Amino acid sequence: MTKPLVYITRTISSELLRQYEENFRVKMWESEDTPVPRDVLLKEVAEADGLFCMLSDTIDAEVMEQGKNLKVIANLAVGYNNIDLLTAQEQNIVVTNTPDVLTETTADLTFALLMATARRIVEASDYVREDQWEDWSPFLLAGADIHHQTIGIVGMGRIGEAVARRARGFGMNVLYHNRSRKEVAENELQAEYVSFDELLKRSDFIVPLAPLTDETEEMFDAKAFDKMKESAIFINASRGQVVNEDALHEALSTKKIAAAGLDVFTVEPIRSDNRFVTLDNTVCLPHIGSSSVKTRTEMVHLCCENIVAVFQGETPKTPVT
Repeated sequence: MTKPLVYITRTISSELLRQYEENFRVKMWESEDTPVPRDVLLKEVAEADGLFCMLSDTIDAEVMEQGKNLKVIANLAVGYNNIDLLTAQEQNIVVTNTPDVLTETTADLTFALLMATARRIVEASDYVREDQWEDWSPFLLAGADIHHQTIGIVGMGRIGEAVARRARGFGMNVLYHNRSRKEVAENELQAEYVSFDELLKRSDFIVPLAPLTDETEEMFDAKAFDKMKESAIFINASRGQVVNEDALHEALSTKKIAAAGLDVFTVEPIRSDNRFVTLDNTVCLPHIGSSSVKTRTEMVHLCCENIVAVFQGETPKTPVT
């Protein structure tokens, strides 16, 4: 009996896939860094029983209609806004994602970005690399304190709670806004539940960690930035679309807020001439929130385990419901 075929939209090491050879055959796009072209995806999915895809791949009705044998779509991400869930449901295609395994790693990156932005780490490194350091001075590249400041977290899910734990370790006051109160988090993390407006007004650091939904899309607009302190620092390692980028750029360039650290953007990738890259009060990263070797390896295995479960008629570990 022929084993089912899985098409992978980027190159994954054969070492990581070897243990699944008994369960399915693999074809993949032969590049780790560039997305599979649309025409290639449509051609390859026509023969596939399973699709292993990235958040940057648009898996819409056209793809699923072309993939008449598809039984499962495994997304290498927590988010799944790139997948047409309604069409998948109509065609009885199981969709899975990779939550939990990347929580702590993404929280590490989020807090590292917060620290790098506040203390001007990237700017200071460039200062040395560009041979500008002539002498010491009292306020040379002076940044903002992190300890005992107030962090406002929008979206107190797993990653939000993990960031709050790190903030408490720095003696920070933790405010949060969520669609529902989380009293366990309040008790364990001494976090204070507040309205969105109050969070914006009181926080020294504002960190969105909410999923992208109709309610959260562009929730950080001009009105939101107007309510922040002039000394506020905005950190986004969630989804670029939760921010109105025109409003954010205006707030940064006119010093309505002090600085921003961005790991995600509305359209990715960005280039060196991007309007945020050219601002001296903004740190820009290439969407590396979950990018540690250990975590990305675990994400690959979780995708494969989900695929195997579906092929065996079982419930996958992390289905999107």
